[in-house]
Amino acid sequence: MNFIKSFLFIFAVALIAAGCNKKLDVAPQQNIDPNDIKTSDDIKAVLFGAYSKLQDPDAFGESFFLTADLLAAQDQIYFSGSFVDYVDLNDKIQIETNLTAWNIWQNAYIIINIANIALDKIELIDEDERDAVAAEAKFIRGLTYFELVNYFAKPWSAGNTTANPAVPLMIKPVYEYNAAEHLLPRASVSAIYTQVINDLTDAAEGLPHVSVNARASSFAARAILSRVYLSQGNLSGAAEEANAVIESGDYALPASYAGSFNNVVNSSEDIFAIQQTSQSNAGTANVGLITFYMANFSNDEPSISGGRGDVKVNPSHLDIYETEDTRGSFYYNGYSITGAEGLHTRKWSSFYRVIPVVRLAEMYLTRAEANYRKGGAPIGGVDPLDDLNTVRGRAKASLLTSIDDEGIFVEERFRELAFEGDRLWTLKRLQLDVDGLPYDDNKLVLPIPRSELDVNAKLTQNPGY
Repeated sequence: MNFIKSFLFIFAVALIAAGCNKKLDVAPQQNIDPNDIKTSDDIKAVLFGAYSKLQDPDAFGESFFLTADLLAAQDQIYFSGSFVDYVDLNDKIQIETNLTAWNIWQNAYIIINIANIALDKIELIDEDERDAVAAEAKFIRGLTYFELVNYFAKPWSAGNTTANPAVPLMIKPVYEYNAAEHLLPRASVSAIYTQVINDLTDAAEGLPHVSVNARASSFAARAILSRVYLSQGNLSGAAEEANAVIESGDYALPASYAGSFNNVVNSSEDIFAIQQTSQSNAGTANVGLITFYMANFSNDEPSISGGRGDVKVNPSHLDIYETEDTRGSFYYNGYSITGAEGLHTRKWSSFYRVIPVVRLAEMYLTRAEANYRKGGAPIGGVDPLDDLNTVRGRAKASLLTSIDDEGIFVEERFRELAFEGDRLWTLKRLQLDVDGLPYDDNKLVLPIPRSELDVNAKLTQNPGY
């Protein structure tokens, strides 16, 4: 089944499952009738469907974080379960029929098509809301394309960005499948990055500064832009975007590190986060980030129970923390669903809790690293050492008196952002080895799904598959 046909069917079902406006009567079928989208409320309902898919286990509800961390598992985590696709990612032996790769691909293009439909029908939105809704759709599209280019293409740091293939670039909606129009070749890494930056820049300009009900905001767009620029080595751009978020005053580090996780609503630190409730969540049985990380039971912590516990923390990971660093004690011993004992993180230890996508602590670390590496007057007027100590101080780690090596920025990201999907991208952008492999190794890029190659002769497979 090709990705257009499959995601149109799933997209229609997703809109219904997301509880969209009843006036948006879209039957589960392969073709979407644009005439079914008639009002401003219909467009908003469509956009809410995109948030639902971002929350999906094939996105930030699980795979966007866990897949990256399994690919960069050494000295951080290991997969003790029996799900072959995740075992293969942990071991870097995944094949072109890897189900996780396919799920990420198809869900991402569902999200992108939802955003494209909203933009195509934007004239239906009341004029006073139109710019903001368009900006919201672009935020969602830009964020999703950034995940796709990270997973399915060589990193920007590998060079040859105008030649290295990424993923098909679709910026027009698909209502009725047409092979001649919708089977596209892979756009270059550079082309996808350009689209991501354009979308996020427009989103930053058009969205409100403060989000409503945990939706996208101007500063959420700027926070993701800081990631994009950092991955490109655009140090000034990364520092400027991170500085704008920090200086907004709209976010604050909770008093304790624990205060950033397992919250029922966004914490003061969450710039953008995925909402999980008992009615709307990524899963509690065989799917979901929390399901995989949370122990099935723990004698040390009887209140923590019900997860699969398949993802365990490598004990050597604790060596990177000082004794007084509270991040180093944010762990507990527990058992997986098969009875395997091991160490688990407290970050993902409660069902139906918010999953942070980008936090304020990351902005401090980005501004610190970018300012230090670029040299000259620091953007924001804050010494990189002070930014590092802001993050370390919250965790009760000792305050640094100097920065002797750029490696401190990498180490601090590993401490602060562990199990949040950051490690792989940090190693790639800095051209550092990943689990003993070169940063640009073929097995650190996901395969183009075999089902896509079978129906689209314009696609080419990534090397190594």
